[in-house]
Amino acid sequence: MRRCSRTGCVNPAVATLTYAYADSTAVVGPLATYSEPHSYDLCEEHALRLTAPLGWEVVRHEGEFVAPEPSVDDLTALAEAVREAGRGDRPVDPPVAPTSGRRGHLRVLPDPVDD
Repeated sequence: MRRCSRTGCVNPAVATLTYAYADSTAVVGPLATYSEPHSYDLCEEHALRLTAPLGWEVVRHEGEFVAPEPSVDDLTALAEAVREAGRGDRPVDPPVAPTSGRRGHLRVLPDPVDD
């Protein structure tokens, strides 16, 4: 479940805010399917109370904002991931011992040997 992007708000997101800078417009619509880097998820309270700077227009979705229900595909993918992680017959790769040498700016040292 995605949460509201407003600082300190823990409510579930039900709307997405996107800015159209070229048009000086803030668009508040239904929650987007995926979280985008240049948009903001908002809870119902913040979606309804949003104001824009002077000279900007707010275009708001008419109707109710409702949280999306998880789809069958989402629940199936989650169940399969949990099942795969819990399998005991999966081969486990042993950890690789570090070797001495340089990698980038860090240096890997072998374990000290007691003399």
